[in-house]
Amino acid sequence: MLAAMGFTGIAAAGLPILSACGVGGRASAPNGAADVTGGFDWKKAAGQTINILQTPHPYQVSYQPMLAEFTELTGIDVNVDLVPEADYFTKLNTELAGGTGKHDAFMLGAYFIWQYGPPGWIEDLGPWLQNTSATSAEYDFEDIFDGLRTSTRWDLTTGQPLGSGGQWAIPWGFENNVVAYNKAYFDRRGIRLPDNFDDFIQLAIDLTDRSANRYGIATRGSKSWATIHPGFMTQYVREGAVDYTFDGTDLIAEMDSDRAVDFTRKWIEMQQKAGPTSWTTYDYPNATGDLGDGTAMMVYDADSATYPKNKPGASAEAGNLGWYAGPAGPDGNYKTNLWTWSWAMNANSANKLPAWLFIQWATGKESMTKAVEGGIFADPVRKSVFDSTFKRVAGNQPGYLEAFETVIGSSKIQFTPQKKFFDTTKDWAVALQDIYGGDDAASRLRSLAKTNTSKVNL
Repeated sequence: MLAAMGFTGIAAAGLPILSACGVGGRASAPNGAADVTGGFDWKKAAGQTINILQTPHPYQVSYQPMLAEFTELTGIDVNVDLVPEADYFTKLNTELAGGTGKHDAFMLGAYFIWQYGPPGWIEDLGPWLQNTSATSAEYDFEDIFDGLRTSTRWDLTTGQPLGSGGQWAIPWGFENNVVAYNKAYFDRRGIRLPDNFDDFIQLAIDLTDRSANRYGIATRGSKSWATIHPGFMTQYVREGAVDYTFDGTDLIAEMDSDRAVDFTRKWIEMQQKAGPTSWTTYDYPNATGDLGDGTAMMVYDADSATYPKNKPGASAEAGNLGWYAGPAGPDGNYKTNLWTWSWAMNANSANKLPAWLFIQWATGKESMTKAVEGGIFADPVRKSVFDSTFKRVAGNQPGYLEAFETVIGSSKIQFTPQKKFFDTTKDWAVALQDIYGGDDAASRLRSLAKTNTSKVNL
């Protein structure tokens, strides 16, 4: 959910999201994997054409020059429709709800599985992975980091943990939510990176000097679901809070638990004393922009959103930035919430085999290695590509690899899967704004929890 190298990320507050309930999509076609027989052959669908839907993004830019290589390998032609991300999910929602198979494969954020999976709009890719007639023996799905494979697998039951059930998408690129900081400034003053949240808050306050147009910490604060999922959710779970529990019958919202209230008070105090003065308007481009121009001393957000700012000529502070995992939880944990752009298949596609061959190629080792070599594809989903290529490409970015390796074992989607995710998480962001504006944290969060419990169990 980032935009690097000048491309925008997922639209924040105003993104129209249609509910999976009541939209009226047609039942999906049967899974097509069993129709593929015989030995594996990249040319098995030669002469066919697929349509794919994408939004402008560094991952898309990295792969665009390689599409001709895919056609040469497979004999499959690829038509690409690029849709600005402000309109992307509205278009995709409408298409899938109508049961059309216009686009055979498309970029998908993992949270959208919770909306698109239950009504049968997307293909379960598990059978395709398991069919040796359709999947190359060299593909090695297990090479993809475990937290990413888990985050795109679900049994479609509200509240059930991720990691079982259908494989609804294949991870392509992703983001860990960690802290980027002005390393040159820290080094000049001998500032130590804090390893707990209380010290982190105090450092952010100490770094803030409004008269010098300098503040300590940038995070997202707009009235959008996207405000909750990066730094906020990462530190929330590190501090021992959860979003929902299951009582045997219903999901129960836990935003008003003692741990959640305590953490939220601290998070909001940090914004008030050490954040941007217009925090309630902030999305990640504002936060990363302030880091790049030297206004913000730290940013708690996607690592690959801040990564480009340190490239020569990319910002005023290029060459001065560093990364670290951020403060550990009280028990030393580094639980981290991630975002992944993945590839999914339209369940109503008439071209499932060529679409699967494309997804397999796009998420395979060879093409991903070439994309990373290009320099703007950060955080490859494959461990082998990370070890063989990304470590070399990103090796001159201070602390980036160390932060990545600190959190990767605990990096996954930390939310409880549920179909009203976008609505209830936007409500959460509104509650943060209200507390920032003066509402009592405990009472406002009780109201939020009551409302969200009602919504998720409808």
